Amino acid sequence: MAIDIMIADDHSMIRQGLKQLLELEKEFRVVAEASDGVECLEKLDKIVPDILLLDINMPRMNGLEVLKKLKEDNREIHILVLTVHNEVEYLLKVIDIGVHGYLLKDADFQELKKAIHCIVNGEDYIQPNLIPLLNAKIVERNTDTVMIESLTKRELEVLKLLAHGMYNKEIAQKLTISERTVKNHVSSIFKKIEVMDRTQAAVFAIKNNLIMI
Repeated sequence: MAIDIMIADDHSMIRQGLKQLLELEKEFRVVAEASDGVECLEKLDKIVPDILLLDINMPRMNGLEVLKKLKEDNREIHILVLTVHNEVEYLLKVIDIGVHGYLLKDADFQELKKAIHCIVNGEDYIQPNLIPLLNAKIVERNTDTVMIESLTKRELEVLKLLAHGMYNKEIAQKLTISERTVKNHVSSIFKKIEVMDRTQAAVFAIKNNLIMI
């Protein structure tokens, strides 16, 4: 029985090329295409493919927004993100949302076939050369989590205000504490998150979504 596939990509040549390649194999059947995120969701309201090949960069609604919407609606669908983005940050975002397939567009067709079969069968598939980068990033993120959890509630407040560019005197006025107390908190924060100055502390806070910029 053929695997029903939907392709969502804003480049028509990529959609057509993928369709032709996939349909050379009797095991695959392309049942729908979408050129943007909104059209993708509209078509998924009408059909349920075995797998969705989803690009990230699309107009009106990008691939990450599509993933979040499907997650919010509790739509269970096998998804393989097929993208040019080899930055591990994108891969982490996809994993955090709950998708278990990530493949770069420069992968060969045999790898695409393998990825499709793995995901349809309920397994994860991440392009092998991205896994070491992902593992290193996860270790780094886990280390940051431990550091954040080591901060007291007051230290977190001070760190967030510091990251917004406030000086010790301003933080003291904001929190109604002494400037000396703020200085002690800042010193403790630097030690716990292993930074040397206020700029590095601000970068740490931004990177870990402690403040919105």
